[in-house]
Amino acid sequence: MTDFYAPMDEAALRALGPLELAHVGDGVYELLVRAYLVRQSSARVGELHRAAVAYVSAPAQAAAAERLSPCLSEEEQKVFLRGRNAHVHGIPGGCTPAQYHAATALEALFGWLWLAGHTDRVRELFTIILEDGHAS
Repeated sequence: MTDFYAPMDEAALRALGPLELAHVGDGVYELLVRAYLVRQSSARVGELHRAAVAYVSAPAQAAAAERLSPCLSEEEQKVFLRGRNAHVHGIPGGCTPAQYHAATALEALFGWLWLAGHTDRVRELFTIILEDGHAS
């Protein structure tokens, strides 16, 4: 059986497409948001959900991506650009194509970092997002 908790090797990570990375990153990012909100509030689940949407919406993720861009290493920037340039299959309402592509880039980056086992870096980048404000 595969060890799902072990970091993926470089070749396996390179074989993943940007939307696959974003799929994982979407879950990682949402889990970080939910854990943060639960620790910050004793709100009810419905209120927590509404608060989480303020962080995980494409416009909020695009703003977070913009804030993180100067903090990324060269390798992280490459993954980010792969995510941003991914061919998406439709843009949901409530955001612009540019926002959706930036959100996909952020998710791809978080997915890549997570799968590579760079969980400390995931926490570091998420902390930067929280320090700079979340839903701009």
